[in-house]
Amino acid sequence: MYLFRLFISALLFSFSSLTLAAVIIPKPPVLDATAYILMDADSGEVLVEHNSGERLPPASMTKMMTSYIAVHEMVEGNVTEDTMVPISVTAWKKGGSKMWVREGTEVKMIDLLRGIIVQSGNDASIAVAEYFAGSESAFAGWMNQYAQEFGMFDTNFENATGWPAEGHLTTARDLALLAKHIIKDHPTYYSLYAEKYFEYNDIRQPNRNKLLWRDPSVDGLKTGHTEEAGYCLAASAKRDDTRLIAVVMGTRSEEARARETQKLLGYGFRYFETHKLYSKGDVLATEKVWLAKQDTVDLVVAEDIYMTLPRGSRDELVAEVVSPDYPEAPLSAGQGVGSLTLKMGEDVLGKHDLVAATDIEESGFFGRLFGSIKLFFVRLFA
Repeated sequence: MYLFRLFISALLFSFSSLTLAAVIIPKPPVLDATAYILMDADSGEVLVEHNSGERLPPASMTKMMTSYIAVHEMVEGNVTEDTMVPISVTAWKKGGSKMWVREGTEVKMIDLLRGIIVQSGNDASIAVAEYFAGSESAFAGWMNQYAQEFGMFDTNFENATGWPAEGHLTTARDLALLAKHIIKDHPTYYSLYAEKYFEYNDIRQPNRNKLLWRDPSVDGLKTGHTEEAGYCLAASAKRDDTRLIAVVMGTRSEEARARETQKLLGYGFRYFETHKLYSKGDVLATEKVWLAKQDTVDLVVAEDIYMTLPRGSRDELVAEVVSPDYPEAPLSAGQGVGSLTLKMGEDVLGKHDLVAATDIEESGFFGRLFGSIKLFFVRLFA
């Protein structure tokens, strides 16, 4: 076992009122909203939550999944930014917020994306849904498949727009997970969510996310509003090396959703910080391997590891590396060979797999024979 004193960054539990070492964290603000959550985008740590698992109508925040799928299809090379999408009568006639596309025309995919993200266009959302799946209802089924893959188990989409429909529900926590995927999976296109204006068909419309004007650290994501859902907002901001995601659902006005979201973000940045502890492939230990053609194997981190902790407490984190006493060949690259445990005092904050850095081949017949005899006596006398 190896012990390391580390500089840190993320707890694997929610915070309400916390004392760590000499650091005292006050309780988070109570928001005038039905449900809300504050999550770190790198560690996935939930810093604040209230009714975050309550299933609620998401209104136009639904379009986050619509735009995610369209962007993913571009990244995968199935379509391009210049792919022309036909506009149907159904898309053209749809009420609510609009991009103002015209029936019988064709519109570039990238323009429709801006129409969905910046202008919250129901017409643009339906056009994209029909292009990819033939109908909006079929596209909604595809959206639900993505939701399951992302761990959004309390989400069900009935359409691509967020138009009120029975059973069209999600949670603040699920929307935060979706926001995390938008930011992390397609970073090149995430900048679309920061655009303040988009003009199409000689109609210039502003982004409804007021925080884009009020807070320079905010660079996305999406608003939503229906009578049933109230005023909602999923927002993300980055300051220094910390990126936070806030989702607020069921506030009373446009101003309220911006104000309450700002309270969450302000609290998070004031009292917490996130650090990257390890990068994928970092070597944390080198172990002797028995019955192998080579003597040792490097144990490496299987994935990037981030942590979010109260400011001023990172020197208290300790890492423990545990590996098998007598690892034997063969081993495959990526095979689990040990573990990394992150602790603060007696509290375990996280546990991660360590894996073999390379393939380790077993030795030949005589090598295994004599190695087995030697290993027998080593274990016996140990």
